Amino acid sequence: METARIHRRHFLIGSASTAGAIAAAGVTGSSFPAFAAETKELPDYVSWKDADKLIMHTEQTLEMKRGAGGTSVITPNEEVYIRNNLPSPDESIVADRDAWEVSIEGVNDPRTLTVGELKNIGIETVATVLQCSGNGRGFYEHETSGSQWLTGAAGCILWSGVPVRKVVEELGGLADGGNFMTSTGGEQLPEGVEEKDIIVERSVPAEAMENAILAWEMNGDEMPLAHGGPLRMIVPGYYGINNVKYVKRVAFTEEETDAKIQASGYRVRPVGVDGAPDQPSMWEMQVKSWVTHPLKDSESGRVQIYGVAFGGDKPVEKVEVSLDGGESWQDASFIGPDLGRFAWRPFLLTADLEPGDYVITSRATDSDGNVQPESTEPNHRGYDYNGWDRLAVEVTVV
Repeated sequence: METARIHRRHFLIGSASTAGAIAAAGVTGSSFPAFAAETKELPDYVSWKDADKLIMHTEQTLEMKRGAGGTSVITPNEEVYIRNNLPSPDESIVADRDAWEVSIEGVNDPRTLTVGELKNIGIETVATVLQCSGNGRGFYEHETSGSQWLTGAAGCILWSGVPVRKVVEELGGLADGGNFMTSTGGEQLPEGVEEKDIIVERSVPAEAMENAILAWEMNGDEMPLAHGGPLRMIVPGYYGINNVKYVKRVAFTEEETDAKIQASGYRVRPVGVDGAPDQPSMWEMQVKSWVTHPLKDSESGRVQIYGVAFGGDKPVEKVEVSLDGGESWQDASFIGPDLGRFAWRPFLLTADLEPGDYVITSRATDSDGNVQPESTEPNHRGYDYNGWDRLAVEVTVV
């Protein structure tokens, strides 16, 4: 039996360890892939998180269990996933948060500013979906390296900080040739390694500056060290890798950075093909949704079917739910407040279900009419599976 990848139309037959892994993922009763073992004790740097709602793939990768977030819009800090390319810096960097410095380059008056100085330039709050590029990797058929995320490498978060556009205005505007906004992380790099091979440095189109913020708060709390405190670049609508933690440099550059994580990493490419700068980069997110309840056997009668949907860099316009694996669709309703174009919207469909087997899934449409596809074309690194087929759940109603 293949225990590493069991798609929704396969039967679950096997050992107790397989059942335990599925239970850990919060999908008992459905034929989801089984990857992680039972939740282990969390590492010290995230010991404050809710271990009962997380799956630990590695010490640097923790996934929120499907359905753990409830029906509220905002994902609590204790439940937000963790994906670190490098170990977190020492806690000493948050001892005096206002003293953290970030250099701003590619402007007419380049300067190094402290967080304390940034706070005097302006403050805004934005709600965004934070999603790892590999969220959904576990749904692909081909073998992929990296954590086999299902749906839990995503959350909806309120960030507070200074808009990057206001910082640029304060420093005299953009200098000529600023085609990209390049952010550099402040993790300590191991000795004996070429800096560009390992440094977290990402470039996005300069126009992303209009919505970006340099954030020092996460859901009303000081930015946790594990999530990039004391200062993190937030680029709404873009995949998580572009939301650089411990940001120490923001430069408006003519070309994209030549750091490996940009030049060949996080590139969408065919299976078996090496990464290269001319391939699409993991920038703007795609329209996506998934059901978060029910995920296991249900009693017949009235059943509340709910989940989350978002449009990436566009507002999500509508969500449809299917009870028969995509043969027919019904319109769902949004619940909770609309927190803007970059946030997700919880949705709800109330259905009267007779005893039997159901394949429940959802598909979202954004404001430009882009519809969540049935399936996602395979790519080498297994980035962002958003097909509604394998995001479905099998539920037996009794």
